[in-house]
Amino acid sequence: MSVQKYFTEEDKLQITNAIRVAENNTSGEIRVHIEKYCKSNVLDRAAYIFEKLKMHKTELRNGVLFYVAIEDKKFAILGDVGINQKVPDNFWEKIKNDVFETFKEKRYAEGLANGIIKAGEQLKEHFPHQDDDVNELSDEISFGKN
Repeated sequence: MSVQKYFTEEDKLQITNAIRVAENNTSGEIRVHIEKYCKSNVLDRAAYIFEKLKMHKTELRNGVLFYVAIEDKKFAILGDVGINQKVPDNFWEKIKNDVFETFKEKRYAEGLANGIIKAGEQLKEHFPHQDDDVNELSDEISFGKN
């Protein structure tokens, strides 16, 4: 079964709409990548996907990846160097914990959407939305092959 089967069209729309709303608060760029399995360290895998999606190519180095491996119950939020230089070490922890609690109830789209909105609100302080802001990364969900 493809990993996309875990999400209805409404679920996908809820997530992409959350990305658009969050990016209206911040110049940060948010992406979501979902796959079934993560056989390595979740942060290492998220970093690999981050680079594969060319998220490190944003002008302000302010990309954020929400990475999910559904079957392995692994989740990570990874911010680029521009973000990590400005925010406290535990910047993503509350969002990550809130999202993971929702995942435990198999409400994946809701958990991601809520976490994405919260990320946009938090990023606003360090990377406010600019009038001339350009959407540098796709808002569409990327899905792994596994």
